[in-house]
Amino acid sequence: MSQPKSPASDPRAGMFYMIATCAVFAVQDGVSRHVAESVSVYMVVMLRFWFFAALAIMWAARSAGGLAAATRTAFPKLQALRAVLLISEICLIMFSFVGIGLIATHAVFICYPLIIAALSVPFLGERVGWRRWSAIIVGFVGVLVIINPGASVLTPWTLVPLACATLFAGYSLLTRYVARKDSANVSFFWTGVFGAILITPLGLWHWQAIAPADAGWIGALCLLAITGNWLLIKAYEVADASSVQPFTYFQFPFVSAVGLLVFGEALSINLVIGATIVMAAGLFTLWRERVKRVTAAEPAVPADRP
Repeated sequence: MSQPKSPASDPRAGMFYMIATCAVFAVQDGVSRHVAESVSVYMVVMLRFWFFAALAIMWAARSAGGLAAATRTAFPKLQALRAVLLISEICLIMFSFVGIGLIATHAVFICYPLIIAALSVPFLGERVGWRRWSAIIVGFVGVLVIINPGASVLTPWTLVPLACATLFAGYSLLTRYVARKDSANVSFFWTGVFGAILITPLGLWHWQAIAPADAGWIGALCLLAITGNWLLIKAYEVADASSVQPFTYFQFPFVSAVGLLVFGEALSINLVIGATIVMAAGLFTLWRERVKRVTAAEPAVPADRP
């Protein structure tokens, strides 16, 4: 059932919070690439999730019902699977940052809303009309333009961002599904704590000595993650999701700026054209989803008026 918009809803403030979120996450990805060049990815992700778990436990302890309420879930297996998908996506995308760069990775990764729309039919039972299916197909044509399968330089690395997008889409779909019975606090707690438990053996297995400079970068990475997630929470707190979701595409130009200015990456013409197609298709899909929700929320108009 659609929820009425809060009287305090402020789409303009939500827009600025979301744009700020994208800027922080772009810097976070740049730091992730820098750290992953010298420190084990598994170890970095483990430290991030330790920080995440500590934050989730403190958050749950201060919420209504405390830790006991946060641990009660109607979907323990699905909550565990959410953590598996998120950890897998974070590890894989960090490898991709080093393997093919920030820009090329995000140019493909931004197709994840299209994957969510496509998979919402079999997994959530949602209806997707011909317009959104057309946008999904066009978006994946954009992905093919970026990947350029006919090029002689095509490598398995080219498909890694697509795998990341699919993993994140699966995580997002499961988040929607468990939200039918579990609160946001429960999902936040399970993601952080179970994720930390899951990645710890792998992180400890790849433990290595950390240079002081790298320790500082890892600390910055954790702080950026907290700041970005706080801004994201604020964005959804002050405005409805359909108002702010389109602005998530600002992350691509921000990431591109970091890749160009900090790491000396390049913007090829097929990447620019393909990313533009993907973003346009994604924005159209989000717009159609919003139209559908608004239409469903409107009361039926009687055929005969008095």
